Amino acid sequence: MGFDNGDPRVVSPVPREVWESLLRSDKGAAATQSLAWRDAVFATGRYQDVSLLYEFASGRQVVLPLARHRRRPPQAAVVVSWPQEWSVGGPISQDGLVSPAEATAVLADVARRGTLAAQIRLRYNADPNWLAQAGQFRVVKHGCYVLDLEGGFDHVWKHKFHGDARTAARKAERSGLEVEMDRSGRLLGVLCELYEKSIRDRAARLHDPVWLTRAQMNRIAPIARPQMELVARHFGKDCVTWVARSKGQPVAALIVLRFGTHAHGWRIAADKELAHPMRASEYLHRLDIEEACREGYRYYNMGGAPEGSPLARYKRKFGASVHFTHELYAEHLPVRVVRTARRFSEDLARKALRLHEM
Repeated sequence: MGFDNGDPRVVSPVPREVWESLLRSDKGAAATQSLAWRDAVFATGRYQDVSLLYEFASGRQVVLPLARHRRRPPQAAVVVSWPQEWSVGGPISQDGLVSPAEATAVLADVARRGTLAAQIRLRYNADPNWLAQAGQFRVVKHGCYVLDLEGGFDHVWKHKFHGDARTAARKAERSGLEVEMDRSGRLLGVLCELYEKSIRDRAARLHDPVWLTRAQMNRIAPIARPQMELVARHFGKDCVTWVARSKGQPVAALIVLRFGTHAHGWRIAADKELAHPMRASEYLHRLDIEEACREGYRYYNMGGAPEGSPLARYKRKFGASVHFTHELYAEHLPVRVVRTARRFSEDLARKALRLHEM
């Protein structure tokens, strides 16, 4: 594809130096659009790199991170930016900007790429033209909570944190928690163990099988040690792990990624029975927000949550405001049927289990 018919020239895979150049220009780029994240995605061996570079006659460039599952046959190809367990992808452009014509050309090309479907997950601060020109896509939006760190930690603490967040942090300081911060990946296993315990505790509380609870929790925020180890390896010191302990026992752990202007709260897990009375989870966020301010980051991305949910209220108390990420789906076959069938089967499994217990 070239300039003769007005379409952009398309190159795949994307040269690393071009990707890096656009990242430097696009100040709003997310950690999950970085080369470190890209390398972690493809290091799994599950996905083929089909990322695209669009070069326009004007000289402007757009990179779209894109993956295709290696084991799916060509007639069932789905291209995604990124796969569900790998969070937000979406386009990277010079200065983070795109014209309506450029957005139209890129989206039209991507919509044709997947035999079965194409999916793009736009970051919360994507240029509005991406969404405005996505008429051929089905759009699903998700709340994303971001704290603006302008003014430094003293300003954030006094004017952004709600009173209950400050109270929680003070209570944690008095509780005798021992906190460790690591940038080598050494503490990742602690978070995994806490997450596994939370799955088992939730399953017991709801009288559900552990496998079903794990599937449901992984659909919301999957935590897998191999994935975290890959991310930690490729991010290096920019992958920060915090662990809070009480009398030597881990009660909460938090992983935060550093990239560009953002600190991204990526994963958190806690032993709720022990962590909640001491406000351990809130304390780890407070410590990392202070560290991010000290290191000069402008935003603290706390990730997604349904509006009005307890999780959303939890994130709001730190002063995070709601923005929206958008998933764009171009479906050539009704792939939603697969997702609906999966949820239906989980509901049937739960009902069958409860009938068996009666």
